[in-house]
Amino acid sequence: MKEVHHLNPVYGLGLEQGENRLVEYNSSWPLAFSEEAARIQFALGTRALAIEHYGSTSVPGLRAKPIIDIQIGVADIRDGLNFLEPMAGLGYDYAGDQGIPEHHIFGRGVARTHLAHVVVFGGEQWHRSLRFRDRLRSEPDVRAAYEALKLELATTTVSRGAYTAGKSAFVERISTGG
Repeated sequence: MKEVHHLNPVYGLGLEQGENRLVEYNSSWPLAFSEEAARIQFALGTRALAIEHYGSTSVPGLRAKPIIDIQIGVADIRDGLNFLEPMAGLGYDYAGDQGIPEHHIFGRGVARTHLAHVVVFGGEQWHRSLRFRDRLRSEPDVRAAYEALKLELATTTVSRGAYTAGKSAFVERISTGG
């Protein structure tokens, strides 16, 4: 893996561009998140109102792409543009919104180890992501169905974009209470 030598190898993080691979849950991922959240909070200061671990690496027992998903809450979505320089100082590049309204996305590493999504704290995107995470954590049947879908998509799709698109209806249904 490239550009991940500075990370604790026990974290098992890093996914090459264009690669679509799921790995077993790693019980060190919460620590990897905590360490990164502390670095981000220090760099962004009070402009980051809250930082949350979400996505599959935040769900014990769930197979995941080995990338820590981080949600950073801000008062106004335009505040995310003020993070370009401090996030670059932490090794992140700015990826724009990737077609997701009300997002600023930052990726760390050529072999991605972390993705940080800047969204409005307390806004719909903020709550939707955390509702989805919390349902996966608390409802084993939902977690199992999601993992089965992910495993199928990981073997049948050719790109990460197609993989993500294939999960979107499930994520939408679960995050809105379905």
